[in-house]
Amino acid sequence: MSDRIERRFASLAGEGRAALIPFVTAGDPDPDWTVDVMHALVDGGSDLLELGVPFSDPTADGPVIQQASERAIAKGVSLCSVLDTVRSFREQDGDTPVVLMGYLNPIERYGYAAFARDAAEAGVDGILLVDCPPEEMKLLRADLDEHGVSPVCLVAPTTTQERMEAIARQAAGYLYYVSFKGITGAARLDTASLAAPLETLRRHSGLPLAVGFGIKDADSAAAVAGVADGVVIGSALVSRLAEARSEADACEQARAFLAPIRAAMDNKAP
Repeated sequence: MSDRIERRFASLAGEGRAALIPFVTAGDPDPDWTVDVMHALVDGGSDLLELGVPFSDPTADGPVIQQASERAIAKGVSLCSVLDTVRSFREQDGDTPVVLMGYLNPIERYGYAAFARDAAEAGVDGILLVDCPPEEMKLLRADLDEHGVSPVCLVAPTTTQERMEAIARQAAGYLYYVSFKGITGAARLDTASLAAPLETLRRHSGLPLAVGFGIKDADSAAAVAGVADGVVIGSALVSRLAEARSEADACEQARAFLAPIRAAMDNKAP
């Protein structure tokens, strides 16, 4: 398990605060802006960063993130360049955990052992593969463990308790609970329905629980912060960044988007 992830969640728990975890697609809207946007997100109140690895067939993502991936791929962004981005980010920030989020195919092409080694060297703390079942994660887990990269795993509303147990055995860092059936960016978040499944999940794992999908603004983030250890917000942020006309504008948009969410979460978190 990544020490940075463990330390960050432990520190937040001691303060009675939930983690704010923004997602951005690496290379969008411009590959040269991503590192500074990551720093701006930290300035705006981010506790961890999820950095999307562009992929040509992102089946779990809605149109906003699909289009962001397409734009990044068109500009030459690859898994190798994403690792370079993290490496550059680490030149100024050695504390904020960075989790790569994407799909299994690029990791398979890269090679499990080589990826784990190079990701750790670049400063990656975790990897979340939305299409990697626990059976496949068993094959990757040893390499990740060797290099201290945490496999962050997804749990869905349709996941059975038996399946939760299998996922929990392969997960490290934190568990990502998908708030509803569907794709990213949809608008069906029902925060009142989260408490029961999160409590069930806590019986299977002692890892922190982050919730994503459908969280778009300060109110929804604050509501989720009341029941979860972390709040993931992606499509709404990616959509806002897509409108930026310069690197400075993108950084200002990132800070301005997160600041009220951070404030609302801190007011609501237990």
